[in-house]
Amino acid sequence: MAIKLEMLRTFRVVAEQGALADAADLLGRTPSAVSMTLARLEENIGAPLFETDRKNRLTRLGEMILEEAVRATDVFDSSMGAIRRLTASTAGTVRIAAVPSIIATLLPGAIARFRFAHPEVRLEISDLDSASVRRRIRLDEADIGILSAAVDEPGEGVTVAADRLGIVYRTDGPIARALAEGEGAPSWSLLALEPLISNPLCSMVESPVVARLLEACNLEARNTTALLSFVREGLGATVLPEGAVPILGSAIGFVRPDDPPTRRALRMICRADRKLGPAAQAFWDVLL
Repeated sequence: MAIKLEMLRTFRVVAEQGALADAADLLGRTPSAVSMTLARLEENIGAPLFETDRKNRLTRLGEMILEEAVRATDVFDSSMGAIRRLTASTAGTVRIAAVPSIIATLLPGAIARFRFAHPEVRLEISDLDSASVRRRIRLDEADIGILSAAVDEPGEGVTVAADRLGIVYRTDGPIARALAEGEGAPSWSLLALEPLISNPLCSMVESPVVARLLEACNLEARNTTALLSFVREGLGATVLPEGAVPILGSAIGFVRPDDPPTRRALRMICRADRKLGPAAQAFWDVLL
């Protein structure tokens, strides 16, 4: 008799619950049926998976097989989810994970055009930092991701837009006063007037001033909402893209230094090993 996915799933639930009765309740089966499935699995393997009949402690072999059971059932569940989305054809759900600036600028128009052509499709939008967008795509928790990257950075995705990076500051703080009193083009050196609130975009700025401030920085945030809250509370200044300007709100200013001018690309990504479903592909084409 071959080892079946049902056996591995049953074994995983029993191992994770640590009790046969609890596992049976979770699986919607009787304890005797669960016990019989485990017995068939152990018969196929040729060795016990649990050290006692109470099923609360795994053997060393059981621990290793549990890792494989988790991997196998997770892959199967992920594939079933993908199949369900594909069989939904254009009438389904498209999951989009994007950085906040794209949600405030490019995405609303794309959504309006898409909904006009596909009113039956549900759109789920997540507001995340770039690292979280990548993670959602990798774990198949989003169909399409839109993230920030350096303009000259090779590799992933398709560039759909680009904009300038700049300094975000309180309009009644030291940077605002220096801008009001100063002459000439704004400089990244303005960041030295206030504590730096770092985020991954800061590393794109090729300025020795920013590099030095990053080394000494003791406050970091990756979420745009958190960054803006910190700036609004007077905790310092940070670097954000020009696309974030519409969501800055009151009491916060934005300036683009020219020493050097720094651009970031907005890139659209998806799983390279999995074809987009019809609805997701249609939204991808709209964004392009």
